[in-house]
Amino acid sequence: MPSTLPLRRILAAVVLSTAILVSTTACGGETKSARNSLTAAEASVSPSSSFEKQKLAKTRFVANAGLAAGAAYQWIVKPFKAGKFKKGTKGRTFALVKAGLAGAFTYNRLKAAVNNAKGDPLLSKAVAPLSSGIDSLKNLGSKLRKGDATDADVGMFENVINGVKDAGKGAGAEVKDQVPSASQLSGG
Repeated sequence: MPSTLPLRRILAAVVLSTAILVSTTACGGETKSARNSLTAAEASVSPSSSFEKQKLAKTRFVANAGLAAGAAYQWIVKPFKAGKFKKGTKGRTFALVKAGLAGAFTYNRLKAAVNNAKGDPLLSKAVAPLSSGIDSLKNLGSKLRKGDATDADVGMFENVINGVKDAGKGAGAEVKDQVPSASQLSGG
């Protein structure tokens, strides 16, 4: 029994540090690296016509929505369907922590994608009805992290992601899933 005590302490430290990281990431908006890369991109590209501004808006929308869709599928939908979040499942705690991080990341990237869509008239009209659905996902990350998410919650999450992808496709900005790296997911 004494050998499990250090393991419990390590597990508790990992869970607590992840919870702090998620709450910081969820409240912080853009990450430092995302701000730096966006600033560098804005400095190197100076659109001179409204067409170029629209093109950049669609490109940013596709990038943010793709990252959101990839994170949602990889760390929320796929493990949920595989039963990784059920009580008694081996690796459940780690899967729930990853899902909580992915939920906060996905919400953040979806909000950024909606903001990007405002730069293109057709895309903004297509995405506007989805804003309330995206806002309803705000607390899903914490539900997943606590293990309180249900089939309906994950289904709603999947429907919102598919709605954003369909809206993009209808506006000429097809979104493909992009699985973010661990550093992108953790906000570093």
